[in-house]
Amino acid sequence: MYNHHKLSLFIFLLLPVLTFAQVKPATSFRIVPLGVLGGADESNLSAYMLAPQGSDNYICLDAGTLHYGIAKAVANKTFSVPADAVLRKYIKGYFISHAHLDHLAGMVINSPDDTSKNIYGLKSTLETIKTHYFTWESWANFADDGGAPQLKKYHYKPLEPGSETDIDNTEMQVQAFPLSHSNLTSTAFLVRSKDNYVLYLGDTGADEVEKSQNMHNLWAAVAPLVKAKKLKAIMIEVSFPNGQPDKSLFGHLTPRLLMNEMRELGKLAGVSLQRLNVVVTHLKPPYNSIIKIKQQLKASNKSGLNLIYPQQGKALEF
Repeated sequence: MYNHHKLSLFIFLLLPVLTFAQVKPATSFRIVPLGVLGGADESNLSAYMLAPQGSDNYICLDAGTLHYGIAKAVANKTFSVPADAVLRKYIKGYFISHAHLDHLAGMVINSPDDTSKNIYGLKSTLETIKTHYFTWESWANFADDGGAPQLKKYHYKPLEPGSETDIDNTEMQVQAFPLSHSNLTSTAFLVRSKDNYVLYLGDTGADEVEKSQNMHNLWAAVAPLVKAKKLKAIMIEVSFPNGQPDKSLFGHLTPRLLMNEMRELGKLAGVSLQRLNVVVTHLKPPYNSIIKIKQQLKASNKSGLNLIYPQQGKALEF
């Protein structure tokens, strides 16, 4: 009788722990960083594979580094198939935020070994790829538009800002939003899987520096998703530490500018952003600068954001 009483008490005390474990939210997305930095190291430039949890139908958000990042992911056992299968079979399309080399060099260099797929982006971005990269003067035309002969491996899919588009050969949809990046237009991609979302921003400056409303318009669009807890993660750049002069930002963010933008998002959403997953991308070397950025973000994180620093080849789940 005494032992029975002790067992009942033990179960009673354990029950809240078991209940908490059961209500832990299921993950909706898997992100595999192929490159995470913002320059100098050509083996680790912006590229992130994204798929719904349990699916191998990935898209690649920017494509600065592919080959080295995929090899590192395979070595880390993030993928259980050979590297060439990840490139040729798992990646179903490329989403290029803007046509700077650190966001598309991997796609261009690996194009001879790739399979047929779409390249998505704003019309202006795709036009630069067509006229400056996939040309016979600078590489070879692996697309189905532009200079002859066209090798027809890639198909350009221009995105209209604000309109949701089905992503071919995946279970996902996407909306594109323009961003101000100094002298050109970059892009934010809002990716949906069922009723869950991930927001990826290419390079962007803050509205206050760029004299733009692009960030405000983006936050206004996603604020309802934040309020409803449907936005699983924001992937956003911080390139320089605080103290970088505005004239030397070249369309990028600092910790101070990021936190200002997050306050704007919180105000529009009307909710606390505590524990909102914010994946910090595009950190620019040198190493001491990256350390300073992380320290400044930690010190200024008054909202309690869940700041995440992706590592090349190691999967994130949200």
